[in-house]
Amino acid sequence: MSEDELGTRLKAYEGRRAAVSGRGRDPVNTPMIRHWCEAMGDINPAYAGPDAIAPPTMLQAWTMGGLSGHEGRTGDYDELLTLLDEAGCTSVVATDCEQEYVRPLRPGDEITFATVIESVSDRKTTKLGTGYFVTTRTDVKAGPTLVGTHRFRILKYAPTRRKKPEQPALRPRPVVNRDNAGFWDGVERHRLLIQRCTHCATLRFPWLPGCNSCGSPDWDTVEASGEGTVYSYVVMHHPPFPAFSPPYAVALIELAEGVRMISDVVGVPYDKVRIGLPVRLEFQVYDEELVLPVFRAREEEAV
Repeated sequence: MSEDELGTRLKAYEGRRAAVSGRGRDPVNTPMIRHWCEAMGDINPAYAGPDAIAPPTMLQAWTMGGLSGHEGRTGDYDELLTLLDEAGCTSVVATDCEQEYVRPLRPGDEITFATVIESVSDRKTTKLGTGYFVTTRTDVKAGPTLVGTHRFRILKYAPTRRKKPEQPALRPRPVVNRDNAGFWDGVERHRLLIQRCTHCATLRFPWLPGCNSCGSPDWDTVEASGEGTVYSYVVMHHPPFPAFSPPYAVALIELAEGVRMISDVVGVPYDKVRIGLPVRLEFQVYDEELVLPVFRAREEEAV
């Protein structure tokens, strides 16, 4: 099959259903809103009280089916993926998602949703390989009213064979700007600095230009003790990428001071990382220019 013929066949799937229409397992409700806000550390008063609304970023949460799930994808979507497999695009990676919010959701709203194949790109060449971007769109409604749209994009591709690098690849550099430069200055000196609002004394992380609690722009810093526990974690599985060797664990660390930060857990296999695992801060030197804070599992707890 020629590239043009394949592209024409792929384009024919645009507009077809990607998944069966569904209904939210539960109405929008305050317990789920509370759990979400606690997990995210979001204390915005708009999400609590008798006139509460749901955080906009919860949009997809109301469509999830839990462990028992909803009915799965449609035959059209499976046919599209099979066609790409037959064309040699046997690998897949999620690339990005987008959400549009039309109106806030409120406790009691009954959710329905439907997913379609919105678009299939022309053939693209990326660092991972050559293939096609497939975008699905889920329209979320409360009754007859559209409340938001969730787009999810994958790349189905044929992997590029790469020669092994002659020297170790450098780890990506962090993005340093005027709002977080003080944090990275501290890391360079092997100090983990946390912002503290000088008006209400609230600690915050990551670094921000203003206080989430009172809005004050004035702040100073406190140095973290380095003690913490694993609050949550994920195990990363992805195609080979310079300077990274999957699988590995990335954790949300709750520091003794009460704030949370994302970092690597070292000193323990990725499949031994657990919620509640005690960890201690250390600074890992990756090259002459890069130092990063990581957390080592306490030896007595990691066995």
